Amino acid sequence: MKLITAVIKPFRLDAVREALTDLGIEGLTVTEVKGYGRQKGHTEIYRGAEYAVHFLPKLKLEIAVTKDAATKVVEAIAETARTGQIGDGKIFVLDLEEAIRIRTGERNTDAL
Repeated sequence: MKLITAVIKPFRLDAVREALTDLGIEGLTVTEVKGYGRQKGHTEIYRGAEYAVHFLPKLKLEIAVTKDAATKVVEAIAETARTGQIGDGKIFVLDLEEAIRIRTGERNTDAL
């Protein structure tokens, strides 16, 4: 099993969710986060005063999938989250040792 963590621009969430649904992915966790990378923030004007925004709003997606599905999921996220602009995000793929569905006690791929 694999745990896929993707950090994407917020307005790309619906497209990514639709792409994952088309692949048969039934669940994911979405967290609102802030961060910076090469984008390094930007300046904004609020009530006439200019200020720097160092941490930009992003969404972190976490999806647990079978090893076989991981490549397709990563490709789907990369294709649908890509705008071609700086700050499109990152995808991380980690090994997942165990998964347990609390309600039923199902384990590993049955729990996904």
